[in-house]
Amino acid sequence: MIAISLRPVGRDWGTISFASTLYLCPILDLLLEQIPRRWQPELRLGLQEALVNAAKHGNNLDPSKTVVVHFSVINDEYWWIISDEGSGFSPPCSHQIDDCSLPSDESENGRGLCLLHQIFDQVQWNRQGTELRLCKQVNSRSRLPLVP
Repeated sequence: MIAISLRPVGRDWGTISFASTLYLCPILDLLLEQIPRRWQPELRLGLQEALVNAAKHGNNLDPSKTVVVHFSVINDEYWWIISDEGSGFSPPCSHQIDDCSLPSDESENGRGLCLLHQIFDQVQWNRQGTELRLCKQVNSRSRLPLVP
């Protein structure tokens, strides 16, 4: 089940919550609805990674646990705050993920965190590791999208 509270005009936050699942297409469509079209493929990839992490690694795909996404647009900044009900994790220090060139024989673990840092302008976790804040600046001074 998906619960949606769309934000009114202004700086208020909208909310989407859903039972832990990997079926994320309708959720991603809603979260990307107001994003400029040229940024949608890249941000879809990043948001999908963040939502999969919350549902799979945070909530262990337990359908009784919920993933909550708060979202807002403030000026040219798009914000998402993704929370899960898991026990949390210890996010790596930012200096450990500045260089995302992992050897090809590395496990898949950690690649998603690198991906988030390449796509979003700000990536921050709370101390418990159960809440992720993502920000993307979309203005004339922004770099071009990674995904054409």
